[in-house]
Amino acid sequence: MKNLLEIARIVTKKKVKKIEIFDEYSLKNKQSKFNEFYIALTERKFKNDRDAAAKLYNCSPTDAKYRQLKSRFKKRLLNTMFFLDVNKPGAPNYDRAYFTCNKEWTLVKILLSYKATQTAMSQARHILTTALKFKFADVIVNCARILRDNAASEGDMKSYEEYHEYIKQYSNILEAEIRSEELLQRVMMFFQQPDLPGNSDLIEIEGYSDALISLSEMYDSPVIYYNMYLAWALRFEIQKDFESMLQVCEQAEKYVEDNPDFLREEKLITFFIKKMSAYLHLRDYRNGKVSAETCLQKLSDNSAFWFEFMEYYLLLAIHTENYIQAIAIHQQTVENGRYKKLNEVTKNKWQLFEKYLGFIQKSEGKKNPILAKKQTKSNRTSRKEMLEEVNFPKEQKVLGILTLILQILYLLEERKLIHIGEKIDQLKSLASRSAKKEEFIRLRLFIKLLIQLKRADFQIDDLKTTEKYLEELKNKTFFYRGDINDLEVIPYERIWEMILSYID
Repeated sequence: MKNLLEIARIVTKKKVKKIEIFDEYSLKNKQSKFNEFYIALTERKFKNDRDAAAKLYNCSPTDAKYRQLKSRFKKRLLNTMFFLDVNKPGAPNYDRAYFTCNKEWTLVKILLSYKATQTAMSQARHILTTALKFKFADVIVNCARILRDNAASEGDMKSYEEYHEYIKQYSNILEAEIRSEELLQRVMMFFQQPDLPGNSDLIEIEGYSDALISLSEMYDSPVIYYNMYLAWALRFEIQKDFESMLQVCEQAEKYVEDNPDFLREEKLITFFIKKMSAYLHLRDYRNGKVSAETCLQKLSDNSAFWFEFMEYYLLLAIHTENYIQAIAIHQQTVENGRYKKLNEVTKNKWQLFEKYLGFIQKSEGKKNPILAKKQTKSNRTSRKEMLEEVNFPKEQKVLGILTLILQILYLLEERKLIHIGEKIDQLKSLASRSAKKEEFIRLRLFIKLLIQLKRADFQIDDLKTTEKYLEELKNKTFFYRGDINDLEVIPYERIWEMILSYID
């Protein structure tokens, strides 16, 4: 009762007339500008403030009406963050517990600021119990500090020493976790570079990943273990050692299996995606499919990472020429309810995949009746749609390049040689403006092959220097890390084989 009296005293003095949040009840008011704004945002109808201001008030973004609405809208959104439902079925216990601990820690700080010490200490002890179960080092240190301080003020020596030990133990663990984050971040920065690291950089990366092993041997922390596994996965990916990368991902999954309380969905999904990347680069469809089907049983299709996983699965099927499965993967993806809410780049990628699958079905279906009969949206793509000019924003120019390559394939398959030279010239021009030499070596080598084809007037016997470029292309192997600039819907070597088969 004392705790309730403390809380009631604070709420009575400081309560607001109305808590402004977005919940199911408030969103039923269809006439509200707040709700109109909210629904339009979630459906991605606004690209910028200009769009929103014009739609809501038919005014400019600087108009006072719109600026006031936007300010109050933001405050309401932030208020709603405190009432998110993290207890929905399927949410991992670890993630739910961490969110709840941090939310309740905010309450502790508020209670302390209003001198509701008894209630704050009770809440802190409750948080500490949960934090110890899940080994949240940062939360444990925060709670133990204020509990130790309270024990000192009350002269409770036994409790003081108990909380002091928690601080000593978990301060060291927290410091180690922060160090593990730094080591992982350093590896990630190397991974994100357009060019693969040189030998001296690889020595650094190896040092970082080895240091993470040392930390994991010294401290039993799920944060350190996850950082260690991911750093090693990235290290092997940089080195293109995909067999070792698979082993690391499986070790990470085994860690989660042995420690279910420490399951972190976002981290686990990252390892699922890394496994699919490894199978893609190994061109191992059989094991990749088995892994994918297993992962999809554990992976919610509402996850933000689901589409990224499906992209690697689709590319694996296409690159290994399992086209019927590729069509099924594409169809499953575009039928997902969240597909329409994808950002522009991701949606454009999947639309490009659809066009490639439509072409593959048309071309390869001549010798595969089952593939030809597959009724999908992709095989209803018209010739006009396939060959229409497509303009992408600057940051998506690679999608324009891949579209031109597809159009060249389409025209070659139809033996429409008269227009192909123009497409090759467009491709060369677009690539020279968009593709940096050091970042697009494979693309430039492929374009050189096309240029030789044009110079030979599409006669195989008159082709020159193509073996040199083709050998270089094969030596500079396909490597996709999720960056749109590295995307190859069909590997360039395979496209070249298809081209030669069409003009033979």
